[in-house]
Amino acid sequence: MHILRLSAVVFSLALPFSALAQTAPDAPAPESQVEPPMTYERLGRILAALDPELEPNGASFALTLAEMPMLVVTDSSADRMRAMVPIRPAEGLSGEELLRMMQANFDSALDARYAVANGTVWATFIHPLSALQRDQLISGLGQTVNAAQTYGTLYSGGAMQFGGGDSGNLQRQLIDDLLKKGEEI
Repeated sequence: MHILRLSAVVFSLALPFSALAQTAPDAPAPESQVEPPMTYERLGRILAALDPELEPNGASFALTLAEMPMLVVTDSSADRMRAMVPIRPAEGLSGEELLRMMQANFDSALDARYAVANGTVWATFIHPLSALQRDQLISGLGQTVNAAQTYGTLYSGGAMQFGGGDSGNLQRQLIDDLLKKGEEI
């Protein structure tokens, strides 16, 4: 029974993903335009361009984007980077809020993710360091800030939304409620 339900979910998700693939950007740039691998130093230069008051500290950077404090941590030996924006204390987080974050991680947070660690709710972007391209980094940072700013409302990375999840219907509810209120005028 569970396999049949899973098959139905996979089938229902296949249509939105294939539709998304049709609107995806063209193939990667020719090899002459391939970016060098991302390194701590290159990452620092890109982050400094986004926030001239960037504060390097060991393997991490502290910066502010759209008035949101962000920490970017690197681990060159593990080839990983993580960008994090604190949202709120995790204490008192309701089951409903946890469910909503998980729903958003599926369809509307995009490359950003909601997470709970060390007593804090975070918006995060995690990626292999060396494979990270400049525009991926900048987009991921923007999505992380958007996810933090829309926590408690749209729970969105801000760029688009995959179909087949719960967020679209939940977000549509606000519009439907407003339309209903407008009928009374």
